[in-house]
Amino acid sequence: MHAPRRPHMEAAFSVLCYLKGAPGQGLFFSSQNGLSLLAFCNSDWVGCLITHRSTTGYCVFLGSSLISWRTKRQKTISLFSAKAEYRAMTGTCCELFWLRSLLKDLRILHPKLVLLHCDNKAALHITVNLVFHKRTRHIEMDCHFIRDKIQDVSIMTKFVILVNQLADAFTKSLEKETFSTMIRKLRVLNIHSLT
Repeated sequence: MHAPRRPHMEAAFSVLCYLKGAPGQGLFFSSQNGLSLLAFCNSDWVGCLITHRSTTGYCVFLGSSLISWRTKRQKTISLFSAKAEYRAMTGTCCELFWLRSLLKDLRILHPKLVLLHCDNKAALHITVNLVFHKRTRHIEMDCHFIRDKIQDVSIMTKFVILVNQLADAFTKSLEKETFSTMIRKLRVLNIHSLT
């Protein structure tokens, strides 16, 4: 915002054209919905070519309804992809526990276990490996936070293949067909086309 240029204006027009072409799109919340939390997290390692910072993206479902999502550039530069993914997992984990406390305040009982999907096997391995390697000691705080949540059985991490990684819509530019598939999986529907 402090130094807008032509590419920024073109991106803004692109967003406005998309919004104008889809006035009836919105989230669908089913009345017959489960009350378990499910999350997908992802990061694009060194996604910004200027700052070399990664972008974190996550989406959280309550049953089959999307209730929380976020895209944010990470504050520090990650030297390897597992570190960027681990930071994304930590941010998602914090959101999940805030949502659990909100559900508790609303007196909605939630099953103890929350599923967190990630597509980086190295980051998932670090969560269960009790030995810190030299390359992972600088993410020790994140490791302890997530590992504590896994050990007290309040969160379970699970590998998800790339085509089923719903958080990709928040971290990467996708082709039109892939984007359309992703938003359908996120339960974004056009109310004008419902019968």
